[in-house]
Amino acid sequence: MAALVRPREGRMIGGVCAGLARRFGISANTMRVIFVVSCLLPGPQFLLYLALWALLPTEKSASSATAW
Repeated sequence: MAALVRPREGRMIGGVCAGLARRFGISANTMRVIFVVSCLLPGPQFLLYLALWALLPTEKSASSATAW
């Protein structure tokens, strides 16, 4: 499984759904639909999204990975 990070490519807002989708091996659009549908249910989904946006690290770029 991939590390849980917010990717630089394929983001729509914060990259949380794209990062979760990559982690679990599904498409980002499927994860976005799951999130939107889950927001119709009672619970702290939106707050969890904001917390993940703040806490998940951003994926390192390829240029910084090869830099000294």
